[in-house]
This record gives sequence, C-alpha cells and structure tokens, in this order.
Amino acid sequence: MTLMREGALWRNWGQNQVCTPALYAEPRTEDELASAVREGIAAGLSIRVAGTGHSSSPLVQTGGLLLSLRHLSGVIDTDVARRRARLWAGTPISALGDPLWEQGLALSNQGDIDLQTIAGAIATGTHGSGAGLQSLSGAVRSVRLVNGLGEIVQVSEDDVEELRAAQVSLGSLGVVMDVELEVSAAYHLQERVTYPHVEELLERWEDSPAAHRHFSFLWCPTDDAAELFELPTPEGESMVDRAYTKVYDEVRIEEPGGVATTPGNRVDRSYRIYPDGFGRIFNELEYFVPAAVGREAFVTVKDFVQAKYPDQIFPIEVRWVAADEAYLSPQFRRDTCVITITVEAGTDYWSYLRDIDAVLDPFDPRPHWGKLNFMTRGRMERLYPELDAFIAVRRRFDPNGVFLNDHLRPLVG
Repeated sequence: MTLMREGALWRNWGQNQVCTPALYAEPRTEDELASAVREGIAAGLSIRVAGTGHSSSPLVQTGGLLLSLRHLSGVIDTDVARRRARLWAGTPISALGDPLWEQGLALSNQGDIDLQTIAGAIATGTHGSGAGLQSLSGAVRSVRLVNGLGEIVQVSEDDVEELRAAQVSLGSLGVVMDVELEVSAAYHLQERVTYPHVEELLERWEDSPAAHRHFSFLWCPTDDAAELFELPTPEGESMVDRAYTKVYDEVRIEEPGGVATTPGNRVDRSYRIYPDGFGRIFNELEYFVPAAVGREAFVTVKDFVQAKYPDQIFPIEVRWVAADEAYLSPQFRRDTCVITITVEAGTDYWSYLRDIDAVLDPFDPRPHWGKLNFMTRGRMERLYPELDAFIAVRRRFDPNGVFLNDHLRPLVG
C-alpha cells in the first residue's frame, strides 16, 4: 500500500523558498523509505527530501515527490573505542547531545543553529567555527542511501571516490537512510565574549583563530546592528565598527560544580555551549574564501558595505574552517575563512547580494550550499577542481536524474 499522499504547499524557515509537490510521504522505517523512493521512480517523479527547512537556497523545491525523514531519527549505535556514531538521517542535531554524551562522546564541532537534520547539514556542508576543525561533512565515514535505481547502497571509507561525493552531495546521489560520523570524546567548553574594535581584530587577524579551539566574530556597522541578532552588548558603549567576538576553549571540569551559566562566560558541555540560534527570520549568503586571503576579503566587503549600502546593517559574521576532501565542500583541499552576509527576509535584497558576490569573486569564493548563492556551471568548473569526479559518481548513482531539480540540474546534471 502506498505511503504517499497529495502534496501541500511547502515553505522553508526563511520564507523565501516554496513548492507544491505532487506527492508527499513520511516513511517510518527504512523499508518504507526504500518503497517510497521506488514508487516515485516508477511514477516518473523527481524526488527531493525536506529536512527542517533551514536552507535559503532552492535545494528542496520539487513538483514531484517530497519526502520527510522526521520519523527516521535517533542514534542507531556507537563505537566508543573507534569514536564513531551511526545516526538516522532525519535526526536533528539538537537531539544528538544527550545520547552521545551518555556514551562519553560528542560531535567534534557544530554551528550555532542546531535544528537542522544531520543528513541535511551534511549534504550542504554545514559547519561550525575553528581553524583546525572540519565541517560536519568532513566527519562522515559512511553513508547508506537509496539511489536513483531504487537500490540500497552502502558507501564506506574503502569507497574513496563515492565517499568524497557523498560527504557533500546536495541530495543528488539518493535519499540517505543513515550516516556514520567520526566523533570526539565528550568535552566541556568555556565561552568568552569580547567586544573589540575592528582595528584590533585586524591587528590580531592571524593569531586569534590559531590561539583558540573556536574563534568567530560578528562585525557591527551600526549601534542597531547587534539588536537584529539579539546580541548582548556593553551598556552605554557604542558598537559602531566593533565586533561581538566569541571564543570557545576546551576545559576540564567536574559537573555540576564546574558548570557556569553567566552569559558571555559560560562553562558547560560542548553541545550546550554551541547553540545560539536567532529568533528573527532572515536569509543569508555565505561564501568561503581561502584562509590566506580572509583578512583582505573581509576588509573589502566591510568597506564596500559601508560605502554603498549603509542601510544594510545586519552584522557580518566571520569564521574559520579546516580543509577536507569532499569534492563539493567549500573547504575542498583548502583552509577557509567564512564570510556570512545576512539580509532581512521578505525584502528586495538581490542587488545587494549580487554586488557582494561580485566583490568577493576575485577571492575565489565557494558557497555554503544551503545559503543563497550565484553559482553557475562555469564558476563551479573554476572553483571545484574535482567537479567532474563528483558528476561521474552522481551519474552512476542516479543515471536518470531522479534527484535533480531545476536548481541542481544546470549545476551537476
């Protein structure tokens, strides 16, 4: 009996992407998931998966079959000695902290939003901060998925080309059932928030990321900027051309006495320190440039925004991520500096973002695939040295383009 029902309007968290699929299904078991994919293929439908909708880019959109994996959620098993965890694809990152900690484990890194599903975060190259730390995709050690022929396929560390494609796949290889991640021994973090002037940041540009496990900042162009992200600021002091800077370092404590909850100077389990989600709805463009030119790229963007777009006052966030081997990763074989441009949802921000795209283009920027971007096939051929290798794997897994939509077909079809 079919699991599918008539599709309804789907909208992402940022309210800028919508679609109305012909059919929709929420499989509860891996057998049901495989059956749903096979039914979709037999019906000649394109197939996409919706996680929690935190992508600003049109990755999910389809007029065919839309799947939700929200029932395939949780930790399947762990290997403490090897520091591995196998997870259902639909598991929200926020649901991993406690069960991993109970096994003496933790994610090695994560971002400040933890609502994404683990498969969606991996597929788009979602990351945290840390010059010596890779993204979530870089931690993937195996993937099990249903391919475009309806077959269940296991990709392991021995399958080097296939794994490098699956680590950042944009959902174009198939529907992921479960993933295995390399994780860390459980650890605590100490948070320290400071408010340096941008000139101080620039003077310490190379030293700050190298000196801490995690270092990132949000540059504020005006006094009102911090309020847009609900960032606490020093009372009575101007934030113009200053930054809200977050530093996290690993510490050893005993619970509960060592836990501190003072904002700006917290000490707690890693997965409780990382999340710092924002209540305001927004859209983003996020580009990764080589770490060696990060300072120049940031200054170029900062000066451009102040000169041409003084009305764009959202903080500009800057982070660092270590190189990895995933073909479509923003960090493919290069350490990166991440520059995030935030815009008000529902406003006409396209001219602004296109100008930012043009300003950053000389720095060879690669996008966060879950954010707005202006990639073309030609630009991808320039920016991703192993694009052909990725496309070759994609075509083997999905020769008929079942998992492509109008956004992906020109890029990796």
